Amino acid sequence: LESKLKPFVHWLSELGMSDAQVVKAIATCPSLCGLSLPSNLMPKVQLLHDVGFSDAQIASTLTVIPALLTYSSKRLAHRLSVLQAQGVLTETSMRSCMAMT
Repeated sequence: LESKLKPFVHWLSELGMSDAQVVKAIATCPSLCGLSLPSNLMPKVQLLHDVGFSDAQIASTLTVIPALLTYSSKRLAHRLSVLQAQGVLTETSMRSCMAMT
């Protein structure tokens, strides 16, 4: 577990999450720790970067909805594209949309 957890925590810290935010994200969604950084988590964060979100916005969102990173890339990309097409892609609208099942 430590071999997966340390790189994961370091990566979240590099996104700009404080220690308290990292703890909150892991406590809220412990399954994140089992996901692959290079093949699962990093591509999803790249999707968020590609539509214009900064590391700070991503860190803030992951503190509130860490389960966002457990969504399939297809689901995440679809929801982001819908918001972008409607011209309402903001951090707040993304959080609201991602919180819906």
